Amino acid sequence: MQKNSENFSMQDALRLAKSETGQQLFAMLKTQDSDTLKKAMRQAEEGDYAQVKQTLSSLLASPELRAMLDKLGGTSYE
Repeated sequence: MQKNSENFSMQDALRLAKSETGQQLFAMLKTQDSDTLKKAMRQAEEGDYAQVKQTLSSLLASPELRAMLDKLGGTSYE
């Protein structure tokens, strides 16, 4: 997967979710605002990824989360 790819597939998401880094990211998001994370997960299940991005935008403004996302950029999530 390419960094900042608009073609993030379900396979990419599953690989990320199963990875150690993905688990760390999920834990960080959950501790920041679990209600917002749950809302974004519902939106993702519905396939509304533009809304997910908007919902998570305030959480993703956190310097700690930005650092984690930057670390994820360009990795294979293995």
